[in-house]
Amino acid sequence: MGSFSAPIEIRGLTKTFKAAHAVNDLSFDVQAGSITGFLGPNGSGKTTTLRMLLGLVSPTSGSATINGAPMRSLPNPARTVGAVLDVGSLHPKRTALAHLEIYAAAIGMPTQRAAQVLGMVGLSSVGAHKTGTFSLGMRQRLILATAMLGDPEILVLDEPANGLDPEGMAWLRQFLQTFAGSGRTVLISSHALREVEATVDSVVIVSAGSLVYQGTMDELRRSQRSRLLVSCSNPALLATALAARGIIDAQITQDGRLAVGGTDTSVLPPVASAAGVTIFGVATEGADLEQLFLTMTTPQYAVPQVGYHRPPGPGSGPGYYGPAAYGPSGGHR
Repeated sequence: MGSFSAPIEIRGLTKTFKAAHAVNDLSFDVQAGSITGFLGPNGSGKTTTLRMLLGLVSPTSGSATINGAPMRSLPNPARTVGAVLDVGSLHPKRTALAHLEIYAAAIGMPTQRAAQVLGMVGLSSVGAHKTGTFSLGMRQRLILATAMLGDPEILVLDEPANGLDPEGMAWLRQFLQTFAGSGRTVLISSHALREVEATVDSVVIVSAGSLVYQGTMDELRRSQRSRLLVSCSNPALLATALAARGIIDAQITQDGRLAVGGTDTSVLPPVASAAGVTIFGVATEGADLEQLFLTMTTPQYAVPQVGYHRPPGPGSGPGYYGPAAYGPSGGHR
């Protein structure tokens, strides 16, 4: 294996299906000892990227390497990478323990490893139960146990938080943070930032197969400035007074408060006093990261605006049109 700067390296990765770019010139790194969230709406190319990383799909161009080599070139891939992309891979008539024993044998691990990883994910008491009786959250835990069979250095998980209740989310967060805290590496995908915000250290955000953001969670939070919400006797007058001081990011909200950005609370009292405005209270509006995420990825779903149009006349073509009485001109009232 050649030299590498990060356990997972994606370089100019592109996958084209006929004329459609599922993944388009994507590049990012996943550092050791970290949890990286791979985020984007459904259909943004996340799963295709993970499948190329794991050697299940060949890229049109570019590369995806693990420890400096393609997955297929790793001497013992199951000891290097733990990954299961499909919860549907569980046979509903097979017990949880039997499922793990089969996978353990396939990768050359001893049979007793199956019971070990069952305990690791808190499913020892249901090892003899058929997976078809499991809730989605239990199936997610069993999938994670499957990925852990080889005691891997790297975990690659596709939507592991899907279907988990708050208790399950807290458990998953602790499990992954302990895993990464030992110097190992985690890459998890999700279609919602809120699901993984408290778990990940860094994020890679994609939309329509292209990279739109890569950085740490702290950097993402700093990019979304917080605002001060000021309750006062005259919001418009205070906004004018602030603008005179060069603070122009001020808007009156629907509830009558003045939202002010680009300053801190210490600036407000002297400006308000000089303008004859009484301040009743100031609250800080935290950064809405989910809204920022939606802003970054919404263009993938953009469609032309569709409005109501009256038909030009009888027999003008197929489609539904409301009665003429509802048109903007004429009609019965």
